[in-house]
Amino acid sequence: MTQATQTTTPDLSRKPLEGPLRLKSMTIGSVVKSLGQEFPDISISKIRYLEDQKLMAPRRTPGGYRLYSASDVARLRTILRLQRDEFLPLRVIRQELAGGRTEDDFISAELTNQREVRQARRSTSVTAPSEGALYTLDDVVDETGAAPELVAELEEFGVIKGERKGATRYYDETEREIVRAVTELARYGVAGRNLRVFRTSADRESALLQQILAPSLRSRNPQRRKEAIETLENLAATATHLKHLLLVRDLRKITG
Repeated sequence: MTQATQTTTPDLSRKPLEGPLRLKSMTIGSVVKSLGQEFPDISISKIRYLEDQKLMAPRRTPGGYRLYSASDVARLRTILRLQRDEFLPLRVIRQELAGGRTEDDFISAELTNQREVRQARRSTSVTAPSEGALYTLDDVVDETGAAPELVAELEEFGVIKGERKGATRYYDETEREIVRAVTELARYGVAGRNLRVFRTSADRESALLQQILAPSLRSRNPQRRKEAIETLENLAATATHLKHLLLVRDLRKITG
């Protein structure tokens, strides 16, 4: 009689893992596989290192195997994104995670972020109608927390322009969001004059795309013009992504 071959597959049916928990849990290998597309450098050793740094605390079977719940995976994804996109050190990430947010918050925050991204893409579309909500200076200041002096400085350096109607100057939704982004940068000492590099870069990119598509955009053929506008959308999105990648590359050199 031949002896049965022993395997190292974890016994997930042991008593402490009853009910829904067993169905929703993932092994560390499964976690690596599920996150591999978004984070190509993820590995078992990296996840174990994050655990050693007290950033992760997965459940373990009596045999010592790690099991990750949906909230564990959401927490891990948050950590990896903060590292990759925000360049935050683990010490700061640990403080963020210890700030009172529950594990369920990571799941709901991810869903909220996805909705906000879709909404932002719609609101910043180059094909969005020019007619829309307009905001006075007081509106912009109230909604963004910007100082009126900062808004005036942005106008002075051509970052925003606004539109005067009668005695009041109004700003559209895109300019309001520009002010909001600049307000965040201002907290780190970035002044309006420092933003001319962004204005210059945007002008050059706009001129390049205009040069590529100008004949089609001026076409009297409605179908050709529609296709040109769709192409402009795609090129704008690709250019934005390229600029982000170049920035990330250079910042990674700074951080070593």
